[in-house]
Amino acid sequence: MPPKPKPPVNVLQSCDWPIEQLPGLSPEETSQLKNCGITTTKVLVKEGKTPQARLTLANKLQVHLQYVNKWVALADLARIPSVGTQYCGLLLHAGVGSVAQLVNIPTHRLHQQILRLQVATMQRRDLCPTVEQVQQWSQQAKSIRG
Repeated sequence: MPPKPKPPVNVLQSCDWPIEQLPGLSPEETSQLKNCGITTTKVLVKEGKTPQARLTLANKLQVHLQYVNKWVALADLARIPSVGTQYCGLLLHAGVGSVAQLVNIPTHRLHQQILRLQVATMQRRDLCPTVEQVQQWSQQAKSIRG
């Protein structure tokens, strides 16, 4: 009998964060999400999978749909280990709204967008992630896209 094939070692696990670690959520919004059973970013991504599901969630929470769309986008980006809750907001502000979108944007272009954003909003070029970090985000996004 041939030996069983080993699973690939380089499979990247997507990250799951406590909902209160998602940037931009007020304590009240965090509490509302928890009351709906949404305690982690993974659950939020799952619950907000389709436009209809996000609309239903917005109605249930009695918040504007754009908030739910933003939270789901942040939670989706936070699945990437090297992005996490630390950089998901930065990516969203730079115009990247999903893991799938991150996969498709050229690294150098994304880095330029982030650099422009950092300089424009904070006049702090030094806070910009390196091109290597942005490449790592893109590579990890490709491995967890599924």
